[in-house]
Amino acid sequence: MNHASLPLAGRHALVTGAARGIGLACARALLAQGAAVTLLGRDAATLQAVADGLGAAQRVGIASADVADAASVRAAFAQAAERHGPVHVLVNNAGQAISQRFDRTDAALWQTMLDVNLSGTFHCMQAALPGMLEQGWGRIINVASTAGLVGYAYVGAYCAAKHGVIGLTRAVALEVARKGVTVNAVCPGYTDTDIVRDAVANIVQKTGLSDTDARARLAERNPQGRLVDPQEVADTVAWLALPASASLNGQAIALDGGEVAG
Repeated sequence: MNHASLPLAGRHALVTGAARGIGLACARALLAQGAAVTLLGRDAATLQAVADGLGAAQRVGIASADVADAASVRAAFAQAAERHGPVHVLVNNAGQAISQRFDRTDAALWQTMLDVNLSGTFHCMQAALPGMLEQGWGRIINVASTAGLVGYAYVGAYCAAKHGVIGLTRAVALEVARKGVTVNAVCPGYTDTDIVRDAVANIVQKTGLSDTDARARLAERNPQGRLVDPQEVADTVAWLALPASASLNGQAIALDGGEVAG
């Protein structure tokens, strides 16, 4: 199919944390809907290798930034706009999870979790929103977590940051509701990504369980008894980006097999 006939043809999507996992799956899904896509991350060489593998050279660009640094984000968005124009769809996927008991969580760990997961989302939203408002059309999709909806032991700082992302999503959604822009969050449960692989390694180290048993322990949280596939998250993100999803605003959509239902 000619991509010009697809629903996001002529739109520019920027995905943070796009080199792997959920971010890369989102980039692929948005390309499949016709968008031009900028992959944003910290390592330009890795991003370029990923971009080269997507097979859509005219519609894929890269921008290097540390999302926790506002000036770095602004420069990266300006670079992306030079290639594909202003951002129409922002996917805030960059994130980091570090496990630590609350009484052993020091100020540095606390700040890192806030900087990457919450402030990074804030900086990217502030960089993208003026262009969206000027165009009268935009989609901001924040990849939060079920940790933004409920508590999990041993990741207090991460939970606090992701709860903040959902609060920010809901607040800004109300501010822009009449301006053609929607702001939503997707909240995956345990997903088969590097973050979960790191969690599995941590469980193995601390408990002596096998890798298989540690993965099963995480999968048990999902009533379907499995880890979420990154493609499932990406498909939901792409759906939220469509013109037809204009009435979805201020939502936090759990993708978890029913873990936090009710």
